[in-house]
Amino acid sequence: MTKIDLSETVNEYLDNWKEEYVQKDDSLELLFNKTFRLNTDIKEVLIKVSALNSFYSTNIFDLVSVANHITKLNIDRHLETGDLDIVGQIASVKMNNGKIRFFYSFATKYCSFHNPDAYAIYDSYVVKALKHYRNEDKFAKFNDTNLKNYRNFIDVILKFKSFYGLNEFSLKQIDMFLWQAGKEGKYGI
Repeated sequence: MTKIDLSETVNEYLDNWKEEYVQKDDSLELLFNKTFRLNTDIKEVLIKVSALNSFYSTNIFDLVSVANHITKLNIDRHLETGDLDIVGQIASVKMNNGKIRFFYSFATKYCSFHNPDAYAIYDSYVVKALKHYRNEDKFAKFNDTNLKNYRNFIDVILKFKSFYGLNEFSLKQIDMFLWQAGKEGKYGI
């Protein structure tokens, strides 16, 4: 089987993203990278958590617990350097009721909006598209559980980029493509 050339398809999806989602992303980028760049003030973090939760439907119902958790982690240096381990630390939140919740997808999004060059976004649609390409062309070996480890997830994304010759695209652009392809069930074939 011959692997497909995805460059043109990725560009088409990026054009579609501009039409559909650019206002939300631009607003979040302004919020995360200009208005409230740091994560030390609970009020600023709460605004970012709320906006991200609203725009990306991350299903966080206790926004204050998540914002408090992020504020206490001292994450700014980690985000700046692209420390992949900070994703898991952000994701694991002790809620007001004492239960630990794991907000993995949210944490990847939070990190990505702070540093899109270092952090890719984990999402069920992205996973759906990655699994399709894995099954189609065998670009990498992984299962759903592997992708819940952020280092493994990034490794799979980088293998995807390399295998299909998409190195001119950023992690954010690959996210945009995979998310739309997974959502629509279309894979450029």
